Parts: sequence; structure tokens; C-alpha cells
Amino acid sequence: RVLRVPSVASKSFLITIGDRSVGGMTARDQMVGPWQVPVADVAVTTTDFIHTTGEAMAMGERAPLALLDAPASGRMAVAEAVTNIAAARIARLGDIRLSANWMAACGEPGEDARLYDTVQAVGEQLCSELGLAIPVGKDSLSMRSVWQDDDGGEQRMSAPLSLIVSAFTPVTDARATLTPQLLAPGDGATALVLVDLGNGRNRLGGSAFAQAFGALGDTPPDLDSPKQLRQFFEVVQRLAGENRIKAYHDRSDGGLLACVAEMMFAGRVGADIALDDLDSDPHAALFAEEAGALIQVGADDAAVVVGEFRAAGVAAHAIGTATARAELVVRHAGAALYRNTRTEMECLWAATSHAMAALRDDPDCADAEYARLRDDSDPGLPAEVSFDPDDDVAAPFVNTTRPRVAILREQGVNGHNEMAFAFSRAGFDAVDVHMSEIAAGRDLADVQGLAACGGFSYGDVLGAGQGWARSILFNADARAAFAAFFERETTFALGVCNGCQMLAALAEIIPGTDHWPAFVANASRQFEARTSAVEIMDSRAVLLDGMAGTRVPIAVAHGEGRARFRADDDLDRLSANAQIGMRYVDNRGTATTAYPANPNGSPAGVTGLCNADGRVLITMPHPERVTRSVNLSWAPAGWGEASPWARLFANARRFVG
Repeated sequence: RVLRVPSVASKSFLITIGDRSVGGMTARDQMVGPWQVPVADVAVTTTDFIHTTGEAMAMGERAPLALLDAPASGRMAVAEAVTNIAAARIARLGDIRLSANWMAACGEPGEDARLYDTVQAVGEQLCSELGLAIPVGKDSLSMRSVWQDDDGGEQRMSAPLSLIVSAFTPVTDARATLTPQLLAPGDGATALVLVDLGNGRNRLGGSAFAQAFGALGDTPPDLDSPKQLRQFFEVVQRLAGENRIKAYHDRSDGGLLACVAEMMFAGRVGADIALDDLDSDPHAALFAEEAGALIQVGADDAAVVVGEFRAAGVAAHAIGTATARAELVVRHAGAALYRNTRTEMECLWAATSHAMAALRDDPDCADAEYARLRDDSDPGLPAEVSFDPDDDVAAPFVNTTRPRVAILREQGVNGHNEMAFAFSRAGFDAVDVHMSEIAAGRDLADVQGLAACGGFSYGDVLGAGQGWARSILFNADARAAFAAFFERETTFALGVCNGCQMLAALAEIIPGTDHWPAFVANASRQFEARTSAVEIMDSRAVLLDGMAGTRVPIAVAHGEGRARFRADDDLDRLSANAQIGMRYVDNRGTATTAYPANPNGSPAGVTGLCNADGRVLITMPHPERVTRSVNLSWAPAGWGEASPWARLFANARRFVG
């Protein structure tokens, strides 16, 4: 029941419909690990495309607690924001800034007093003791509705006080963010340590456990000692800096059960935990939502880690181990109280998200994604390259001339900055060219490359790429400029996402595109934002030269990426002519049309095509957004600074010579 409560359950149905990779500087998003499980505690972006410093954001909210104790709900919201953001590498607690979003039904009996008491408890007392500032925020103080029913009687509905806290801070190293991905024992045994800021009180009021049984409870959890929260943060940062923490997850909605379960889901390993040191009541120990965290450390470090927390005045207990067998075993007083597999628990946890997606999207696609959870042999996203990522094929050219590449912009395009950086890093002079300039008579004679980027063109209406193409085809000057560019044998072009759809619609003026498809709405009937696996094919594409056989993750974010061929034999002809440059594969490396490994339903997994001489490449995935792979915790260590997709842009530089 607890795993299916919406506040605890998977939020995939919301996360996968929003672009999380735009900007090219996302170092940590919601999805964790090779199986892309939405359990991250903190969001992290890099400061720029080169350095590893960055910014982190996390949230905290415990609104149900306000029904029992409004100031406690405010304190717990701040505590949750801090225990979430602690997963990032932060120099000091005082670097964190908070934004407070207050919601209340002012004017309702008692609500004004609850709001006053909570603001005082959070703003004047707690944050002052923690050394945290709340420089910004907002309020919605009319959370009530009054109306007349059919009989003329007055009806009233009001919402309880809610505080949503957002925390923001600089981070010293975006690569060092801790995740909930529980690691298999592997080279050595590990231990699970619960850090308990509730000090053994295990209060169940307002918990998901109570809600699952239609109850509210009496006494809610609270942050009784701000000093302990400060000490907790400092010890976590110190241990992380010493590389002692292998996995980290804060305890909040769902309590210890949800915390350990989500860590299991992310790593597809098991856990064996004992509750004896936590409470005489195993239900309280397992479901209390007191502030705290569960961390995985080496077995040899467990006593040291527990000792460091206790020396700082923070309760900590070694409660179990990670196991290679993917099941959870909960023990108390020498008996196994609960035992279940990762598969069954994750299916329970994902059931709510699946039900929402099946109603909103194509139900067959929703069912296919849900069914994948039962595949215990799924190896996770592949990270295999067929070349040496350190071999910079552009190196002989970058210190000579810097050829110009036009980064096209249209209303709504948002991928231009990362595209410009990727080409600049490969030795190009990236030139910002807006479509209005070309429509006004600017030609492309001074550029050797052209990149059409992704984005939300024309207000993100369906068929926006088609509209972009028609603004070229129906304008004599623009059509002539593009046609002349494509006719030059020394030029190349790259179209990504909306730019892919746009270049596909320009096929009539691009030589060697007789069998190119159009791109239409995804089979899921939904915008798809995922990290998908692709295989680079042996093709004519000059930008993919030397990459054949590579199977790697890549960001996708589109609503219309399904290739629809005009003739039955178009796909076969493209394959025979080596014009298929990239295709979606499942986690075992097999070309697929199955959702969500193939997020749009393109036949044979096709998602990257070139023209007959290989100079023009169109692709729905975003190679420009994976210039670094700090978001891929399972990738080879050498991918820390530049991912294999850097080779694509280096190939472009080598091509122009």
C-alpha cells in the first residue's frame, strides 16, 4: 500500500514528458542508473560546458503534517530540502539559499494563526539557527473556494497550510554528486547505515503509512534539533569528500521502506536489513518519515562512519548489507518479517505511474514500459565504443584555420548554445545565423557547415519542423541560399530533433535524399524525453566515420520523431545504400521497435540518416547535449570530460580539412 501512495510511487509519467537535457549542461537529472529510475535527490547543472563546478537544486515539502502541527511541517520541509541537496558536493551549509512558497486559506478559522506560527518557526527560528537565508519566495493565500449548491446552500472547500521549500547552491564538483544507486557487493562487502535525525522517536503522524490505511495519526515527525541537521550535513560532505559513501538517499515519504526500496530499484541489487536497533515496533522503524538518510559504505568503513556521525551528536546505525540477490529482506527480533523481490516491489511502486500513463498515452506503449520492469536479465543501458575516445581526429586541424559553421536559429530553437560549443570545441568558428537574416537575402556562401538545432519552434506546435522548412521552400531567396549550400561538395550539414524534421522536409533541394522519410507523431502519442541507447551503423555519414559498432546512451526529447516512409521499399533502399547511420537498440544491443527503448516507434529503430554522399546527417537524438557524461554514473571512467559523441563533431572538422 505504501509503495503505491502517489507521494511515494514512481513519477515517471510526469518526468518523461518534459525536456530535461536542453542546454547541454545537465549533470544530474531525476533518472538514476543504467535502468533510468526516477529517484534522484538533487538536480545538478554545470556552470558552463568546460568546468566541473555547477549549481544544485532540491526541494522539500511535508504538507500533510500541517494537519497535525503546522510549524513542524515547515521545519520538516526545510530539513527535507537540506537532506536532499546534501547529495551534491557543497562547500558549506551557508552557501545554500532557500525559496519559500507559502500556501494557505487565509480567513478560515485558525489558518491565519497557523501561517503566522509556521513563518515564525521557519524564518525567525530554524533558518536563523542553521545560518540559511530565504531571500525569495511567493505566496498563495486564498486556498479556499465557496460556492452555492443546487439547493442554494453554501459549500466551502479549503486547503491546509502548505510550505514548499526550494534550495539552491553552488557545487564544487558536479561529477561528485551522490546517487541512490545501490551498488552490488562486487569487489567487497558493503554496509547500509541509517542516519536518524528523529533520534529514535519514529513518529508516524501524517505518514504515507497512515494515509495508506485511511488514517492521519496523532504526532508528526519534527526537526527537534537544528544543530543535528547542521552536523549531519557537515559529516555527509566530509565523508563524500573522502569517497567513503557509495550511495545516498534521503528518508522522507514512505520512510525507511521506500528509501531502501528505491535504492534497490536504481541498482537492481538487494538489501538485507534489521530493525532491532531502531525501535521495538518494526512498523514504526520501517515507515516513520523522520528526517535522515540511508547511505551505503564499505563494510570496513561502517564502524568508522557510524562513529563519525555519533561523535557529531547525530544518531546512526548500521542496519544491514546490500546483496547480489535482488530482494529485500526485513528482519526484527531474529525473524524475517518481510521478504520480496526487486521485481515485485518495483512493479508495485510503478503501478500508479503506469495507470496514469495508460489513461493519458497510448495504452500499449504504457503496458510495454511497465512489462520491462519484470525483465531481471536486463543489463541496463550499454556504454560500448568501437574506437578510442581519446583519439582526437580533429587534432591536426584545430590549430590551422577555423572554418565557419552556421548555427541556424528560428523562433523557439533552444539547442543553439550547446551546438555552437560542440562545434567550437572541435575547431570551428560557430556563427549565429537567424532565419530572418536568410529570408532577408543573406546567403550561406561563407560557411562550410550548417547545423539545424532542436527546440520548440513556432510555439512547439505539431509539425513545427515542417513549418520551418516551408519558410525556406516558399521564400525564393532562402530556397536559393540553401540549395546552393547543399550543392557545394565541400559542405556538410547536421539536423537534430526539430532540425532533423526540418531538413527531412527540405529533401527536394538536398541531393541524394530520394528515400528519406517524413517524421510524424510518436507512437506513444506523447512527448518523449529519455536517455536512450543507439547503435552507430556502418554508413556513408561523414560525421559518424569510424564510429560503427558503437552502442551508447544519448538524450532524446521530441514529440514527432517517428520515421514514416513514403514507399514500401524506401527503408530497404536506404539500408542497401548505407544511408542509415543510427538506430535505436535495446539494452542488449538489438535493433528494436519496442517502447520505450525505441521512444517514437520508428521502423527498424531508424533514427539517423544521411544523404547519398554522406554529407548531410539528420538525427532525432541529441549528440550536442552529451558533450560530457557526468550524468552517466555507469559509463567508463574515461567519459568524465568528453563523451564519445565528441567524435561526431571532430569528424566534421576533419572532413572540411
